[in-house]
Amino acid sequence: MGEIVIEVSNLTKRFGDFVAVDRVSFEVRAGEVVGYLGPNGSGKTTTIRMLLGLLLPSEGEAQVLGFDARTQAESIRPLVGYMSQKFALYEELTMRENLEFYAGVYGIRNKERRTRVREVIDILGLGGRESGRAGELSGGWRQRLALGCALLHQPQLLFLDEPTSGVDPSARRAFWDLIYDLASHGTTIFVTTHYMDEAEHCGRVGIMFRGQLLAMGTPSGLKATALPGVAGACRLAADARRGAGIAGERPAARDHGGRPHVRVTCKRLDASRTDGCVGRAGRGDVRGCVHRTGGTSTFHQNLMCV
Repeated sequence: MGEIVIEVSNLTKRFGDFVAVDRVSFEVRAGEVVGYLGPNGSGKTTTIRMLLGLLLPSEGEAQVLGFDARTQAESIRPLVGYMSQKFALYEELTMRENLEFYAGVYGIRNKERRTRVREVIDILGLGGRESGRAGELSGGWRQRLALGCALLHQPQLLFLDEPTSGVDPSARRAFWDLIYDLASHGTTIFVTTHYMDEAEHCGRVGIMFRGQLLAMGTPSGLKATALPGVAGACRLAADARRGAGIAGERPAARDHGGRPHVRVTCKRLDASRTDGCVGRAGRGDVRGCVHRTGGTSTFHQNLMCV
């Protein structure tokens, strides 16, 4: 196994009474592609910002590439690349102009700068588009450009914060091809996502929820141990509370983001009942899918309707 490039112990961040990250501990080794999976607000971005030294931890310790994230952040930043959630490039500049600007920010000089910009354009397949304005790009090409700017200085470690959020499925697949290519050349990648299918592309996955790291391991290992049985996901219409009774006993409903959410705990949840729940999609009651990781039925499993 490679050397440890990220080492986190009991890392915690509080904002007043709110605990955004709660005693998180993990390691990342050189050459790994590690996914950080969780819903919005679970603490993924806050964790990255502490690892980069952009936020000071309330408690705990973090070492990145051998440097203390609390006291040696200036030594960490030249060695890592960071692609933020929000598109942060200059929309009035062309793709090439953005790349040349960020190469200058990273201290890449003249001839070397031109060479490296050409290399990144070739790596990301931007050829023929580099004269287009960044503000006119589609979501997928914007993300490629943002990745290119994070790669210019050839970082040892790359942080990608929900890099495919809001892009179409084909662009997501193309982006993950780029991630694999970078990893094959030795770059360590730490990527956050809320897409389950993307998490399965990672060598290891950490599952974040409400600031806590619930589990971390290989996707197959987590399926077998931390997430056994039947998992379901449904988006409910306005009458979700009434329809939730289809899936099991003791439905508990609440509103979240203006949409009804229902969590149903079942004493026995079998395939026929969950299929029936999803089968009502044609009537507009429920839209979603069921994914089985175990047998046709299981005890004490949950159906989360989102």
